[in-house]
Amino acid sequence: MSLRIVVCVKYVPDATGDRKFADDLTVDRDDVDGLLSELDEYAVEQALQIAEEADDAEVTVLTVGPEDAKDALRKALSMGADKAVHVEDDDLHGSDVMATSLVLAKAIEKTGYDVVIAGMASTDGTMGVLPAILAERLGVPQVTLLSEVKIEDGKVTGRRDGDTASEQLEASLPAVVSVTDQSGEARYPSFKGIMAAKKKPVESLELDDLDIDADEVGLEGSWTKVDSAAERPARTAGTIVKDEGEGGKQLAEFLASQKFI
Repeated sequence: MSLRIVVCVKYVPDATGDRKFADDLTVDRDDVDGLLSELDEYAVEQALQIAEEADDAEVTVLTVGPEDAKDALRKALSMGADKAVHVEDDDLHGSDVMATSLVLAKAIEKTGYDVVIAGMASTDGTMGVLPAILAERLGVPQVTLLSEVKIEDGKVTGRRDGDTASEQLEASLPAVVSVTDQSGEARYPSFKGIMAAKKKPVESLELDDLDIDADEVGLEGSWTKVDSAAERPARTAGTIVKDEGEGGKQLAEFLASQKFI
């Protein structure tokens, strides 16, 4: 039986762009370019490596987002994924991680899976909790923050590196896995891969297809919300110290005033 790998990816605003909040205090995605989250590229890469090692495997990339989110799916397909699923619905606007995890879980169950792979966090929200919440919703084990991952004999094994030690983890399938940016560089799509991606299937789903009510998602259905937001203050000019014999003393006084020493 084919190993069914589902990779959760996210379409995010370009971190190098001028990111800001919209009037409803959600992230403004209209005035900035978007792309596949860099941290999710590592998840796609690990899924492809696992599929290459397996006798028979299929990699499906899944995203929840607006029409433009298809760009993230196409990038993953051009890297080598086999097919994609796009959940798009106007009522999803403003969904937090709890609402998004519900939609992902329903879509994953509908698609069918043996293992779900995600990045360690998204580059816009950077919460890093979705894989754990997703595992809870699916009722399967979670093996998160792996820098090395393998699947064989119906089990997923991997290494989690900490500040002072590394752990070897194991779980039976089905399971949810997340990988870090230390798991291996993601491949660049080849020209052949880019052309092939145009012919790969992309399934579109709405909330009705997943038996989810609109009041369970979006701004109103989310468990959390942003009450206020303010632009970051402009960076002020630094203090220039001309060393005329007292530079070290002035530097020490400045560090002491900031309670650094």
